[in-house]
Amino acid sequence: MAKREIVRFGEETLRRKCREVTEFDEKLWILLDDMYETMIESNGVGLAAPQVGILRRVVVIDVDDDNGKIELINPVITRMTGKQTDSEGCLSYPGKYGYVKRPNKVKVKALNRYGKPVEYTGTGLLARAFCHEIDHLNGILFSDKVIEWIEEEN
Repeated sequence: MAKREIVRFGEETLRRKCREVTEFDEKLWILLDDMYETMIESNGVGLAAPQVGILRRVVVIDVDDDNGKIELINPVITRMTGKQTDSEGCLSYPGKYGYVKRPNKVKVKALNRYGKPVEYTGTGLLARAFCHEIDHLNGILFSDKVIEWIEEEN
């Protein structure tokens, strides 16, 4: 595993829509492992492939709950209910935080690293992470959805 460089806000890669994954091979597994290591070392709870310069529909999430490490390949949100507004940040936008409205409960279906179907239901932070990371796969950034920026403390 290796830590990868995180693409920063302003780079075109973050605005591009990602392509679906069709090959479930060692190259994908290395990407997933590297993304997870990069996310953990950067103190994040989620990371999408375009954030490391790869335009593929790949996401890793770990909100430190009973689910542990979640790997989503070609994820699709199938249900959203409720509402929450909370602070959000992004590893591609270091030091910037804002309040974003998201659904409070989200159901996601995807494939795992072996191409097998998986489903997850998340509430609270996990629901927020699902939405945030899947947005990345469609070229949408949290900054597009901020309703109020949080001032930096000096």
